[in-house]
Amino acid sequence: MGLPARAAVLGSPIGHSKSPALHNAAYQHLGLNIRYDAIDVTEDQLPGFMTGVRSESGWAGLSVTMPLKAAMVAQVDELAGAAAVLQVLNTVTFDGGQMAGTTRLTGHNTDVAGIVRAIAHAGGTGGRSAVILGAGGTSLAAAAALADIGITDLALCVRTPARAAETVALAERFGMSVTVVPLQDSAAVVQQSRLVVSTLPPRAGDELAADPVLAAPALAREADTDGTADAGVLLDVAYDPWPSALAAAWERRGGRIVPGLEMLLYQGLEQVRLFTGSQFHDEPGVINAMCDAVGLPRRSPQLPDMAG
Repeated sequence: MGLPARAAVLGSPIGHSKSPALHNAAYQHLGLNIRYDAIDVTEDQLPGFMTGVRSESGWAGLSVTMPLKAAMVAQVDELAGAAAVLQVLNTVTFDGGQMAGTTRLTGHNTDVAGIVRAIAHAGGTGGRSAVILGAGGTSLAAAAALADIGITDLALCVRTPARAAETVALAERFGMSVTVVPLQDSAAVVQQSRLVVSTLPPRAGDELAADPVLAAPALAREADTDGTADAGVLLDVAYDPWPSALAAAWERRGGRIVPGLEMLLYQGLEQVRLFTGSQFHDEPGVINAMCDAVGLPRRSPQLPDMAG
């Protein structure tokens, strides 16, 4: 029996999503007959939608975006890997029999891998301190990713400090020292950081970007061997509109910016791997096909195959 022929990204609103372009390019490159769509599903609609999904055969997997990353946890049978730790997922796989009603749903979180690889691609690893903007579901994945690359000191900048408790607790479980900063007072913290991950929704960082502190030139640091200032790396997970006001401000002061599309590329790559199983191959070729689909620069053909 061949692979199932259907997959989709769920969320609301979903019309802006680049996931269909990324996934369909990957499946075409792999020569697999999987059609990947975007389906608008709200939190209220999710239980009914998933009841319908369980009654159908032919699903390869689901991608999950806002506002469903936490709500979907109650709709799966088990959580695997990072999803079990974070209690937030962005991927659902269909395991077991293909007869309607016999499939077991497993939740995964590929955002962590996506963030790690996006930061690494930009050369943002190697430091010990970082900043996360926002305290939503993606901030949990960001904290896990930063712990994975060796961050020990974390500033968490949030509009409502009381909402930061879950991310703070997770970061502390990973051994990080955490400082919570009100978002409206965070410009100086951001300006001094060499690594910032913004998990804010589109345009939610515009006010911060307009702060005069971020308009100042980056401070020269001991690590700058050529004597020039380096404002470090900003990964802004929002990608529409791009560049965001925050990314534009960061770039003006000499920093490297990583668009959310980079994270989407790498987390989507892991979803493709999960959805296709043993038929996944040629990781460098899949990555370049996905890059072509959304206008990202191609990667080096010498990238190692991470499968297995």
